[in-house]
Amino acid sequence: MTTLHDLSPAFRHVRLLLARSPEQPEGNRNEGYDLLVPLQSDGKLDAAEWKKHQQHCRVRYFKQGEQDRVGKLRRKPGGEWYFDYAEGTEDDEPGFRLGDEQFMLGEYVGIAHEGQMQTYQVARVERP
Repeated sequence: MTTLHDLSPAFRHVRLLLARSPEQPEGNRNEGYDLLVPLQSDGKLDAAEWKKHQQHCRVRYFKQGEQDRVGKLRRKPGGEWYFDYAEGTEDDEPGFRLGDEQFMLGEYVGIAHEGQMQTYQVARVERP
């Protein structure tokens, strides 16, 4: 179990909620992700801190009426970030240029959920 003493000061709890789209004109506050990740001062993912503490970088996907999925934040050798839930690549969820995104309140992030690129809005960024 991860404790606060295991984490560097760069770690943040980030909540992403499904943003508005033609299919969801109001978005969906009951679907999204909780991330436990290290961020730089500009809100971007901190690759150096991730490399040192990757075992603590967690992802939780939630949607009302479905069982939560818990996984880890991973990074491919070329620098692409993705969410990994189990062995193999079938369930991996790559982010759209996550290394360039700023995880700051109100910003938008693209994640390929179940093979479809979805847009999520950063709803919370706080110390764990």
